[in-house]
Amino acid sequence: MTHQTLTSRPLRPKRKSQPKKMLALLIAAHDEELVIGQTIDSAIRAGMKPEHIYVVDDDSSDATSQIAKQLLGSDNILRVWRSGKGLALTKATKKFELTNRYRWIHIADADGGFAPNYFRVFRSRLRVKYVAATGYVRSLPGGAVSQYRVFEYTIGFEIHRRFQAMTRTITIIPGPTSCFRADIFKNLNFANGTLTEDFDVTLQIYRQKLGHIQYIPQAVAYTQDPKNLHDFIVQISRWNRGILQGVQRHKIGRRFSRLDAYLSFQILQNFLLFFGYFVVAVFFALKFRSIEIIAEIFLFDVWLTLLLTVLVVLRTRRWDILSAFPHIYIFRWLSLLVFLKSFIEVVILGRFKANAADPLWSTAERRYRPVASA
Repeated sequence: MTHQTLTSRPLRPKRKSQPKKMLALLIAAHDEELVIGQTIDSAIRAGMKPEHIYVVDDDSSDATSQIAKQLLGSDNILRVWRSGKGLALTKATKKFELTNRYRWIHIADADGGFAPNYFRVFRSRLRVKYVAATGYVRSLPGGAVSQYRVFEYTIGFEIHRRFQAMTRTITIIPGPTSCFRADIFKNLNFANGTLTEDFDVTLQIYRQKLGHIQYIPQAVAYTQDPKNLHDFIVQISRWNRGILQGVQRHKIGRRFSRLDAYLSFQILQNFLLFFGYFVVAVFFALKFRSIEIIAEIFLFDVWLTLLLTVLVVLRTRRWDILSAFPHIYIFRWLSLLVFLKSFIEVVILGRFKANAADPLWSTAERRYRPVASA
């Protein structure tokens, strides 16, 4: 009987997979030729190497892609058919294989900028126990709207956002500074059909119980605000409608959780403010036949807003904000009225419903060349 000996070829050593890089920056853009160059330059100055910066151009009709290619090279630019921001981000993430090549994916708007140490700070403070992270948003120099936003953002991020971080109720990971752990990216639907995909994605993290969100206040990102009153109203109308879409879609207020309680309180306080000034105050003024009641309430509100404005000025060293106080007060009430109008449109009349089709975004009518770099 003959025995055959089986000989095997020497096994080739397995090819080692490349270790994942720490952080990728993905910028979504549509008709952003006025701002895309400065945003990319700002990211590089803030500590991002060009080879880790990617741009998805959502079928721009201007020179957005050409400018991005000049700064980053054609391999890091993806041009897609008109898709909407959320779907464009999804396509780019797959095309560039970001979830396989990086541990964290940072998404940013094309109209912003970053403080000189932004990405160095971000990388040093990111903790893997969190599934997402966000920094501190400030306004780029601009007109009256930007001055109001300095007030709004400072109050929001110095007080509200710190409280949210402490209670684990961060309600939104904003467009200018949003970072996600790559391994949970597949669980998030950015093409969610809402007008504010970043708010919806934040709610998805809570509803799927993916983990907690980290706040890094030392990492400062900048954003360009609308250039005039009309564009401001258009922007906050979209924001309010999108937020209310998300509230309805994720049934906020119908579950026992800290997030549901906090968001419900935020919505309720807008109604209480309106009710207090325009119903209760008027009622007592008529009952006691004294217009002084309304005048006293108005003066108290003015002085309170002025005090907050002074605190903002001291915190930001933006002395021009103090001289802008009158229109800051007006913008504050205008924002409340736009919210109430949006609530009637979305919740009561059932308009602007979220759907499967990703809403198209357009910034061409409200972009302008930055006054100064971040």
